[in-house]
Amino acid sequence: QVQLVESGGGLVQAGGSLRLSCVVSGLTFMNYGMGWFRQAPGKEREFVAAITWSGGTYYADSVKGRFTISRDNAKKTVYLQMNSLKPEDTAVYYCAAVLGSHSGQAMGAHTTYNYWGQGTQVTVSS
Repeated sequence: QVQLVESGGGLVQAGGSLRLSCVVSGLTFMNYGMGWFRQAPGKEREFVAAITWSGGTYYADSVKGRFTISRDNAKKTVYLQMNSLKPEDTAVYYCAAVLGSHSGQAMGAHTTYNYWGQGTQVTVSS
């Protein structure tokens, strides 16, 4: 059974930092690309960042220079370091896994992914 479990969300003031983690089980992690998406109330799910199985990274323009995605294959974990947080970053953050290699455009589409976590809430106060 495949499981993706996010943690690290919470309430933080604008300008602060959080680090999200997503622990994966039930699949061969090193063969999977990983993505982070977010969904704010009343809005569609949007791409945040992705990392390929080989370590290539992609970011949404809105988070470039502030967020960093990384992975630890030994721990089967993907991370999202979020710095200089803004109120508009408030959302439920989801991690997702996709088997194999995909283009940057595909990694940015939620329909590409095979498995999803349950999400973790991030709230940034002004």
